[in-house]
Amino acid sequence: MTPTPPDYQHLLTAVKQRVREAQYRALQQVNQQQIQLYWDLGQLIAERQQEHGWGKGVVENLASDLQKEFAGMSGFSVQNLWYMRQFYLEYSTNEILQPVVGEISWAKHLLIMGKCKDPQERLFYILQTRNNNWTKAVVAQQLKAQAYQKTLNAQHNFADTLASAQLPAATLALKDEYTFGLLALTPEHSEYELEQALLGNVRRFLIEMGGDFTFIGNQYRLELEGQEYFIDLLLFYRELQCLVAVELKITEFQPEYAGKMNFYLSLLNERVKKPHEQPSIGIIICQSKQRTVVEFALRDVNKPIGVATYTLTDTLPAELRPFFPSNDELVRRLDARGRRPANPGGRNALKLLNCKCGAVG
Repeated sequence: MTPTPPDYQHLLTAVKQRVREAQYRALQQVNQQQIQLYWDLGQLIAERQQEHGWGKGVVENLASDLQKEFAGMSGFSVQNLWYMRQFYLEYSTNEILQPVVGEISWAKHLLIMGKCKDPQERLFYILQTRNNNWTKAVVAQQLKAQAYQKTLNAQHNFADTLASAQLPAATLALKDEYTFGLLALTPEHSEYELEQALLGNVRRFLIEMGGDFTFIGNQYRLELEGQEYFIDLLLFYRELQCLVAVELKITEFQPEYAGKMNFYLSLLNERVKKPHEQPSIGIIICQSKQRTVVEFALRDVNKPIGVATYTLTDTLPAELRPFFPSNDELVRRLDARGRRPANPGGRNALKLLNCKCGAVG
């Protein structure tokens, strides 16, 4: 047997990466060609209807003939042909939507087109799907959760604390309300229990946060003048290349939360942020808030901070179940790794879980 060269693993890793990149580019090209085909067919049908008064019967005949001619291809049903017509008519006359029609798959376009009528809302979901590589199931979940409306209503001081070039991406990174599912928590849950429930399924948590985040750690330790401080969750926002500190509060928002977060961001920028990264952003997630109180609390704060609320659900949509472990499987994994704290009720146990994780989801 030929001995393995010392650098073989590096070569293998590089080759695998190249193959995956080529596969992804090929899939993108196939998707773009399919969207272009459906666009052209929709245009032909719309124009013939306008010029020659095509009716329902002609489209039905067209579908039947196409299915016979291209027996190995799907997508030529009567309903899909009508969708192509609708797609062309609604997107071809819109200057903001037409340039991005080839960015996502047809199935995702149908979901967005069926649920959203406002062009700006459609653009939001198309760009978020493209930027975060959302699957069809995730797109459906985000539509159901009204991610667009929650982003529009989000409260923050980004306009006063961030450069104009950073503002659009930062705004998209914050929702007014987050829905944390799969959390078996009682109404009287503690902040520790909420944090651990989110950590139990980091992938779903990051999807709810927006998808372009990576997880750095929980109870992230900072030190100043011999005193220790702990940030509940520390993330990295890839779009802006910045750290994001997340504080979890099971109470109504209090003005002092903003001051504490401002302090954390100053420390992160001074002690943790790398030279090439943008200034850190803070997100405070509370059980409830008074919008006027939040507005006044953020008015004179000089660091970028957003304030949101959260709701809990314990039901996972059927289409998402294959992507997430069951509670029993999660317990089994944690037991196998020896990461379950000996005293789940003790706040100090969090320090034992101050783990550093790579990119997830």
